Amino acid sequence: MDLTPYVESLQRRLGTVAEAGGEEARLFVERLTAPLDDAVRLILLHSLSTAAAEISNELEPGSVEVRLHAGEPEFVVSLPHRAPAGAARAALTAEGGPTTRVTLRLPGGLKSRVESAAARDGVSINTWLLHAAAAALEPGRMT
Repeated sequence: MDLTPYVESLQRRLGTVAEAGGEEARLFVERLTAPLDDAVRLILLHSLSTAAAEISNELEPGSVEVRLHAGEPEFVVSLPHRAPAGAARAALTAEGGPTTRVTLRLPGGLKSRVESAAARDGVSINTWLLHAAAAALEPGRMT
């Protein structure tokens, strides 16, 4: 992804604003924008990385990363390569139809235990919770 158009757009906008201040302000902004080039690129890269992290949270267990290639950001999308196993597969296929989003609020201690269990099992929190829900609903399970 080429950041140059975005950096140049910001420089043009600063130049337009500076013109209202007269020649001295315009010259000042010209001297100021050149050194800001790297800082602006870094800020844009940071915002792209933050966006990639947010997208990755929604894609679990897949992910999106931002990498620098020849000085420009590049998106790398990683999708899971294996189908969910066991109870999760049964839960996904038995109900049929599309999946739905659920917001689940957990006490902090329980959330930490779920995170640890998911990490121990090598799966995402979402997958771990799906397995737990499917197992809890297994026929003949004593509660």
